[in-house]
Amino acid sequence: MNNLQLATEHLENELKGRYVTNNHILPLMKKLPNQFRVKTIGKSVLDKPIYSVEYGIGPIKVLIWSQMHGNESTTTKGLFDFFNYLSSDTDFSKEIYTKYTLYCIPILNPDGAEVYTRVNANEIDLNRDAFEITQPESKLLRSVFEDYKPDLCYNLHDQRTIFGTEIYNLPATVSFLAPAYNESREFNDVRLKAIKIINRMNDNLQKFIPNQVGRFDDSFNVNCIGDYFTFRGVPTILFEAGHYKDDYNRNEVRKFIFCSLFESFKQTNENDIVKNELDFYLKIPQNSKCFYDFLYKNVNFIDNTEKKTINFAAQYTEVLNLDVIEFEARIIQIEDLENHSGHVEFDLNEIVYNCNISNLPEIGAKADFVFGEKVKFRNGKQYGV
Repeated sequence: MNNLQLATEHLENELKGRYVTNNHILPLMKKLPNQFRVKTIGKSVLDKPIYSVEYGIGPIKVLIWSQMHGNESTTTKGLFDFFNYLSSDTDFSKEIYTKYTLYCIPILNPDGAEVYTRVNANEIDLNRDAFEITQPESKLLRSVFEDYKPDLCYNLHDQRTIFGTEIYNLPATVSFLAPAYNESREFNDVRLKAIKIINRMNDNLQKFIPNQVGRFDDSFNVNCIGDYFTFRGVPTILFEAGHYKDDYNRNEVRKFIFCSLFESFKQTNENDIVKNELDFYLKIPQNSKCFYDFLYKNVNFIDNTEKKTINFAAQYTEVLNLDVIEFEARIIQIEDLENHSGHVEFDLNEIVYNCNISNLPEIGAKADFVFGEKVKFRNGKQYGV
C-alpha cells in the first residue's frame, strides 16, 4: 500500500473544509491513545488555550507547528490524519515512536483560527515576529524551541491558489523551502539537512502530482520563523499546502501533506549529504504567481459604440459565514494576463459582455454576468447550460 492510500485510509473525518479551530481539534486530542501526551502549554492574546501533542520516545526531536496563520488549516487536517496513522499498530509507526520524539502544536494561533484570519488578535502576523517576539504566541513558540532543543523543525502553512510551478504552468499543490540563514542565502550543512528531506518528500509526491511540487522563495528575513530557526542552526522545513484541481476545501491536498510527513520520517543517515542533493533541490521549480481561479478570454464589450476585445480574471475571496467558509468570486484583473492561466478558463469567442451594473467588467465586482443573451455566469461559474 502506498502512502497516498494510507492517507485516504487514515483520513480524520471530523475535520472537513477550511474552517478548523480549537473546538474541532479538542475532542480529537481527547481520543488519542496513551502513546500521545496532550498538554495545554500556553494562552493566546484572547486567553484561548494553545495545545501540544507529543509522540514518541526517540532521540531525534522534531518540533512541528501548524496554523501560525489562523486561516491556513490544511496542514492541521493532514497532521491529525498522520496522528491517526501513528495510532495504528504498524511496524513503521513503532519505528517512528522509538526513533523520534515529535512535539506538535496543532494550532498556534487559535484567535486567528476562530475568526479565520491570517493574523492574531492584535493583528500581528506571527510569521513576522520570530526575532522581536512581541506576541504571546510568538513567545510561547520561542520558549518551546529553547526548552525542547529540536533537531529539526516543520513549519506548516497553506498558500494561495495564485501559485503555480514555474515552467510547467501547473498548480503548485505542495511547495517546500529550506529557509535561508543569511542575506546571501548561502547553503550550509543546516540547510542541506533540510534539503535532503525535502528531496525525499518531493520524489515521493512526483508519483501522485508530477510537476506540481514547488520551491518557495528563499529571501531572507530573520523575523520569519523558518529563517530565524535556521539562523539558530536548526534545520527547518516550510510546508505549503496549495491548490489541486476542484479542491478548494483542500480535502485532497491534505493527503499530500500526510504523504510528505510520512516520507520525511523514513530513516536515513542524515550526516551523509550526497553532493548532488543541492542540484536536485534547485531543480524543483520555483513557485510562480501565475494563476487566477477564473480566466475569461476573448470577451467583447461596447465602448462608445465601438466593439473591443479583452481578457479578464476573477478570484475567490474566502468568507466565514456561520462556521463555514464560503467562496465569493470577484473580478480582480483586467488585461495584462499574458503570463497567467486560470484554474478554470472560458473562451467566450467574442461574445459581448453584459452586466446589470455596467457594460464593462469592474475590479472588485462580483463575478455575476452574462455574455450575449444566453451565456450566464454566477459566482464565477457558468450555469444554465
